Amino acid sequence: MNTKKTELNEIKEQIDNRLESFFTYDERDPLRGYADAMRYSLLAGGKRIRAILLLEFCRMCGGDPEKAMDAACGLEMLHAYSLIHDDLPCMDNDDLRRGKPTNHIVYGECVATLAGDALQAEAFRTILRSPLPASARLRCAELLADAVGIEGMCGGQYLDMQGEGHTLTTELLDAINVRKTGALICAACAMGVAAAGGTREQEEAAMAFGRCIGMAFQIRDDMLDVLSTAEELGKPIGSDQAEQKNTYMALLGEEKCAAEVERLTEEAKQVLHAQFAETAVLEQFADSLVSRRS
Repeated sequence: MNTKKTELNEIKEQIDNRLESFFTYDERDPLRGYADAMRYSLLAGGKRIRAILLLEFCRMCGGDPEKAMDAACGLEMLHAYSLIHDDLPCMDNDDLRRGKPTNHIVYGECVATLAGDALQAEAFRTILRSPLPASARLRCAELLADAVGIEGMCGGQYLDMQGEGHTLTTELLDAINVRKTGALICAACAMGVAAAGGTREQEEAAMAFGRCIGMAFQIRDDMLDVLSTAEELGKPIGSDQAEQKNTYMALLGEEKCAAEVERLTEEAKQVLHAQFAETAVLEQFADSLVSRRS
């Protein structure tokens, strides 16, 4: 058995177990239905990529991953919020997410919107109330806010919407995805360093790793929308092409996309070697994202 893969599975299980403890309300509580909608998307599965990155960078910098667990869970709350809102009828209008009906299909558009709103706020509260030192909590919250706002994920979503109906260059597509997908992955890596009290040089290296992995992840995502199956992907395939979205597959084709994913993954691993020790777990994690089918 691959011990590194087992270690990653164990980390994911720890994250999932901790997430199960959030937003549990008694059946008689009038907010129970609201909390259920939040938990529906938060606990709907997923690879926990961002949380794993945070915890592994914390470990590599000599920190205590147990104390960073709530920061990792806050990151997953933020990610869950973004997926709920991405799926809404006014955005991507998706009916399936990870093989299950999307939040607004189950709970209605208004409740889904509110569930996303609360998860965003709870993400920061969870980080700021974590057992990390005050300086680490503050830095993690700052990094996450930078990654989510107008210069980050939300700005990337806006640019993506503005680009609909237009043929974009690779440079413009990069500008969208470095914000929409990459910013949160970069933040996850840097937050792990911050949680451990690492140096700014380590933070910068972690962000460089995150930029490479984030872009590779997005290109692979575009490939899977064409090459995967609905069963593997957990949602309909071919939707990007049907909706005439700007994707790397449309611009570059499969062969160039595959080569770019490999190049970015190797670059990411070289960044790790230059600044950190004991990088085997993250190297395997990076490789697993290259070959993923979902």
